[in-house]
Amino acid sequence: MTLHEVFGDAASDSPPVEVSALAYDNRRVGPGTVFFCVRGFTRDGHDFAADAVKRGAVALVVDHPLALGVPEVLVDDVRAAMAPAAARLHGDPTQRLRTVGVTGTNGKTTTAYLVRALLEAAGRPTGLLGTVTSIIGGEAHEVARTTPEAIDLQATFAQMLATGDTDCVMEVSSHALALGRAGAIHWSAAIFTNLTQDHLDFHPTMEDYYASKRKLFEARPGITVVNIDDAYGRRLAYEVAGTTDVVTVGIDCADADLRATEIDSDFNGSTFCAGGLKLRTPLPGRFNVMNVLGAVAAVRALGVDDETIVAALPAAGRVPGRFEPVDAGQDFAVLVDYAHTPDSLENVLAAARPLTRRRLVCVFGCGGDRDRGKRPQMGEISARLADLTIVTSDNPRSEEPGAIVEEILAGIADRSATEAIVDRHAAIQRAVGLAGPGDVVVIAGKGHEQGQEFEAGRKLPFDDVQVAREALRARLVA
Repeated sequence: MTLHEVFGDAASDSPPVEVSALAYDNRRVGPGTVFFCVRGFTRDGHDFAADAVKRGAVALVVDHPLALGVPEVLVDDVRAAMAPAAARLHGDPTQRLRTVGVTGTNGKTTTAYLVRALLEAAGRPTGLLGTVTSIIGGEAHEVARTTPEAIDLQATFAQMLATGDTDCVMEVSSHALALGRAGAIHWSAAIFTNLTQDHLDFHPTMEDYYASKRKLFEARPGITVVNIDDAYGRRLAYEVAGTTDVVTVGIDCADADLRATEIDSDFNGSTFCAGGLKLRTPLPGRFNVMNVLGAVAAVRALGVDDETIVAALPAAGRVPGRFEPVDAGQDFAVLVDYAHTPDSLENVLAAARPLTRRRLVCVFGCGGDRDRGKRPQMGEISARLADLTIVTSDNPRSEEPGAIVEEILAGIADRSATEAIVDRHAAIQRAVGLAGPGDVVVIAGKGHEQGQEFEAGRKLPFDDVQVAREALRARLVA
């Protein structure tokens, strides 16, 4: 494909250079590659353009001339130019790959897993892109971020088509939407789960956070599914009405198009009625009922029949690190969950409370170099909803772990049922050691993550599930 075919009028004066690849990292440049000089938060890609040319770049995408001896495509925003160029180079794959985007603060991963499971049950091979894993042609791969950069994303869509996938479900982060990674995608459906405080280290205000999320729905998806129990969801449904077909879901809102009623939830899952169906999910808690509603509304709109939904749902949706039980034969429950925002922690503890016959114990921390405002909020929530709170470290990154713990403790007025153990391994051991028959121990914050991040990018192996399992084994053989 020529430079003009990839960039259109932006490259109308360029020579007929053949393009075989795109890159935003100079280390990934080879012969036939166009290098995008992206301005990042700490580095400017223009500073690496000369090295890219040495490595074989046949052209550069720039926001000011560099005169390095290769054709330059001059654009106002280099980052924004990546998505449409990548889509053209790969033949605009989402015109053929039915693509579902899931965005919101909480519930994205579970909802995406549910949508994929129901589409697969309908005989539609479905790829997955998300926080926990990516699945392409039925094969799982590790992920570096929730939503890949546009160049990688469009290449992945093309790979899905090549390996037989007909559909794709992907989590779409606010960062990706704000930075244009999700541009040039033809959305068959888009789902909004909720919006609560998070990422205010990146977004200056909640209004900016919401505006980023709304970009997914401004792309005019074929169908929009919105949780209108959420205040931002109600606003979104109103604002995008008329630009996309909107299906509303809810539990408390009686006017929702698809509403859950007669909800019964226990440790083994939930049953409820919605849309004339009696549904059973292995996922406990009202928040998971809402995740199911969003998934069901989306796949219905995409042509999955009710009989398939009812039959497939009881085996769908289990996600590593999401309300994941750790069972070694003990007489109390241990649950690991990714909850790392005030709202998600409150939801998880509220779902765990009915499962306990005695005490609810919560172990959690907060990540470093992230929104500090949520730390005391999460301390208050755990102290209010759990019988015992053990505040510990999460991913401290460049911050002092003990200082983060102190900021969490600042939200707890009465600390008589609170302990602070900075070492996460020791904190989990303490919670497991204290648990008695009928108790429920919730270990929150890291979920599926396989490492703990410290200063200077140092990452040490750490798995909440494995640490909890080891603590249980040690207790049971003692």
